[in-house]
Amino acid sequence: MLKAFEKFEVERSGVRLMGRRAGHGEPLLLLHGHPQSHAMWHLVAPRLAEQFTVVLMDLRGYGDSARPAPGEGSAAYAKREMALDAVAVMRAQGFERFGVLAHDRGARVAHRLAADHPDAVERLMQLDIAPTLGMYERTNFDFARAYWHWFFLIQPPPLPEALIDSDPVRYLRSVMGTRHAGLAAFAPEALAEYERCARIPGTAAAMCGDYRASAGIDLEHDRADVAAQRKLPQPLRVLWGEHGVVGKCFDVLALWRERAQDVSGRSVACGHYIAEEAPALLLDEALRFFTKE
Repeated sequence: MLKAFEKFEVERSGVRLMGRRAGHGEPLLLLHGHPQSHAMWHLVAPRLAEQFTVVLMDLRGYGDSARPAPGEGSAAYAKREMALDAVAVMRAQGFERFGVLAHDRGARVAHRLAADHPDAVERLMQLDIAPTLGMYERTNFDFARAYWHWFFLIQPPPLPEALIDSDPVRYLRSVMGTRHAGLAAFAPEALAEYERCARIPGTAAAMCGDYRASAGIDLEHDRADVAAQRKLPQPLRVLWGEHGVVGKCFDVLALWRERAQDVSGRSVACGHYIAEEAPALLLDEALRFFTKE
């Protein structure tokens, strides 16, 4: 998959980050979600690379990137730390300023990236999330039931890790296959790639670290932004699945307007995995949003 994209590796503070690059033109960074890898962009990245220099990376803890120990308070998986990974990757590719298209967990990294490095992020498109703080503060029964993994993964170690490690593929299929389109939404090659990466030792601990950070240190950083009345200055475009959970449980645009100055967006006719369920629609949106007039 993505054979036209050249592989690269970047090391930051002892953490190896894997990525791919292709295309020409303005730089565009794509960040994947949980429990996937950069392979989730296989239906849209080649077309984007006809117009942009597309950089794909595996977040730390996912894909073929390293899985550092979470550490105290899961600080190694703070979105602030993961945003610094993204900055390092883009600088290694020669880019100081770039657009960002991000989904799910990658979109939470992108939120912190845009907040902490406003001079680096020119435009931002977020797929099927609302801000983490707003979602936790407004969680209801329907959301907790549908997004059970949010609350499972943050339980104290070692129980979540042990249960996932007992059958990583079953966990992955349980998370991905119970949403709107089921496992039929994923190309067999892509699903096989996600399953391969789920089996890499340390994945369960990394995923738990990612979610524990989101329920801990990341909320501290978000609350500091709110207290200081800091809002994202970049144009922000938000898409969410009409048949997904986020749009049904939250007022997505209202929550983003609490955290960003220039927000637009809409629901789209698919579920959570927009890049794989509705790639043509996403391409149309992304090309219009990221193309400079």
